[in-house]
Amino acid sequence: MDSYDVAVIGGGPAGLFCAIHASAPGCRVVLFEKNERPGTKLLLSGTGQCNLTHDGEIREFVTHYGDHGKFVKPSLMSFTNKNLIGFFRERGLAVMTEENGKVFPKTRQAEDVLAVLLAECRDRGVSIHCSEPVLAVSRRDDSFVIATGKGEYRSGTLVITTGGASYPKCGTTGDGYRFAEALGQPVTEIAPALAPLLIRPFPFAGLAGISFEGMHFSVWRDGKKLADYTGDVLFTHLGLSGPGILDASRDIRPGDVVRLSFVGEMRREEFAADIAKRAAENTGWQVSTILAKYPIPERLNRKLLKLSDIPEELKCAHFSAEQRSRLVTNCTELPLVVERLGEFSVAMATRGGVALDHVNQKTMESKCVPGLFFAGEVLDIDGDTGGYNLQAAFSTGYLAAMAIRKKIMEKPA
Repeated sequence: MDSYDVAVIGGGPAGLFCAIHASAPGCRVVLFEKNERPGTKLLLSGTGQCNLTHDGEIREFVTHYGDHGKFVKPSLMSFTNKNLIGFFRERGLAVMTEENGKVFPKTRQAEDVLAVLLAECRDRGVSIHCSEPVLAVSRRDDSFVIATGKGEYRSGTLVITTGGASYPKCGTTGDGYRFAEALGQPVTEIAPALAPLLIRPFPFAGLAGISFEGMHFSVWRDGKKLADYTGDVLFTHLGLSGPGILDASRDIRPGDVVRLSFVGEMRREEFAADIAKRAAENTGWQVSTILAKYPIPERLNRKLLKLSDIPEELKCAHFSAEQRSRLVTNCTELPLVVERLGEFSVAMATRGGVALDHVNQKTMESKCVPGLFFAGEVLDIDGDTGGYNLQAAFSTGYLAAMAIRKKIMEKPA
């Protein structure tokens, strides 16, 4: 049985970064990857361009992880977005920041990001075992035993960085949850995150491709408002997507109602008063002409009239209060019932995972099993779109590595 000081399961960004920084003279590190090569999902990130992180103050990042920002804060502070950018720049990979704050490699190639990580692993002597999926893990004496189809390995420290369950074609099929539970580590219920919403019936299927920048929308459950949001929204053939919807999806459940506003900053009362005034001053105009004065695409304009049961040729002189009320509702808080969220095959991340209250946020070590660490999406952490998930993967991987090195150095000879 081959023995190592540190064994990492999962060759994504968290696993590679942890292996890189855990390696040191006299410390044997092995990484197991089930695919033919590491970084399969990394290569798809940012449509293959790899949105590495986000610009701005790292302290502001914590607001982009839902209720779990407090947990990930020590990791982010230990290895910031500026540190990450510096890491790649020092190894010859320049980055660029877009106006929206997203940071990409200047080459716009995720392959170049992966190449830097793999080169660093080679330079630091990390042993990478590709096409060798881990079948089981167990605790034996004071070590971990990792069983693969090619044999068994022993390691004093085990790091699980297998990712979540989204994009299963990349090999992220939730293996890490099974390994964690086998070792006695609690795991919360998982579900798709950063996922589109399927609406049925969806009245705008014929308008698929229309997008709205900075749209205001709210989410309701059992007749009560959960939250207000502002973000970019996209109509698809089946429902809603776009960064704003994807970010909000972590808190949305089947049966919830999403209410969309198509009139920008205007509130219902303001829009109702404005459209009533315009109609009263232009009685000879068609209602559709009045509606065209607002920032609503023409095709959507016609659809909103139809949903409000208003004929396109209706003149403002005959525009009843009841019709106006229906149109105001559909323009400022159009209700759409969520049938379900997109499945793991289309979700960009996973909600749920290794329970955070059983992991030390300052070291990423299990509170239940000494020597067991976690990093990346296998944890119950999911960030907004825009590079926040990759930053969390790198930061948690780094923090785990630093704690591992300290632990190994303090271990009696």
